[in-house]
Amino acid sequence: MIVTKGIKFTSFIKWTGFPLIWLFGLMGSVAALYHYGLMSIQIPWLPISIIGTAVAFYVGFKNNQAYDRMWEARKIWGGIVNDSRTWGMMVDGYVSNLFTQEKYSESAIHQIKQRLIYRHIGWLYTHRSQLLAPTSWEHISQSGRVAKMARYYQENFGIGLVANEVTEADLQQFLPKKECGRMVRYANTATQIINEQSRELTKLREQGLIDDFRHVEMENVLRGFYTLQGKNERIKKFPLPRQYANMSRYFIWIFIFLLPFSMIPELMKIGDWGFWLSIPISVLIGWVYVMMETVGDYSENPFQGMANDIPMLSLCRTIEIDLREMLGETDLPAPIQAKDGVLM
Repeated sequence: MIVTKGIKFTSFIKWTGFPLIWLFGLMGSVAALYHYGLMSIQIPWLPISIIGTAVAFYVGFKNNQAYDRMWEARKIWGGIVNDSRTWGMMVDGYVSNLFTQEKYSESAIHQIKQRLIYRHIGWLYTHRSQLLAPTSWEHISQSGRVAKMARYYQENFGIGLVANEVTEADLQQFLPKKECGRMVRYANTATQIINEQSRELTKLREQGLIDDFRHVEMENVLRGFYTLQGKNERIKKFPLPRQYANMSRYFIWIFIFLLPFSMIPELMKIGDWGFWLSIPISVLIGWVYVMMETVGDYSENPFQGMANDIPMLSLCRTIEIDLREMLGETDLPAPIQAKDGVLM
């Protein structure tokens, strides 16, 4: 997540430099053909403007859907934050000797609470790690320049900024050793961690450390975590439909290809300065359309480890601090800080 008010000029140039290069090459070449009399074909402006208007509406629709995916992902993680705090409150307040026939020591009860809360923290970081696994339609999975640039963005404006801080991915910090070894062998570790929480609640009910009502309430919170996890997985595993994601790019290419055959000869009519003005003006128009497409393209996948991502690591750390404070712990990790204007 970009947290600065604006984007640095150097970052902006790195992001938009390649489109500017080929746009200047295209527009300059066509302008030279007209200037030296090697081409006289001129496309009327009316059909070009109609195509441009249609493309703008189409790209606008795609960008709206891309933003909706990103904003929905943020709302889901907001739900995870809220329900995690509720889970910590219930563990702290519900697990007690109130209904037991044989009283447990305070240290034994504290260990149970710690195990339930630490297991949940393990679920958080595991769920984040699973969401960051690349899919076939994300930029990092493509070939050629797209994949190369995606790796660059990840390393310099994404998860690479905090790679040395992600020690929480090691589940041994939060799960018992035997349990950790068993969990990592599952196809969906996050799902099985929640199921393990449910199994422990059943044992606590049998031991009388929670009653039926508290058991049901805590199970409902776990069910809520499954719901939120499933919503995130739906966004991760179901792409923006390719007919919308790809066709807009083709429409923009068609528009940009036709643009100089109408714009450049029209501007050259104003005199000697027309030739020099036609190139930057045509490049500017084409650049606006390319960047509209690019913004939507990089916003539609909110879990691909780049600057536009949901700041999952920061949210996980915030929850971890809150829950461990509920246990009375004081030796806590520091909150995740933004680096180079990006919070991950």
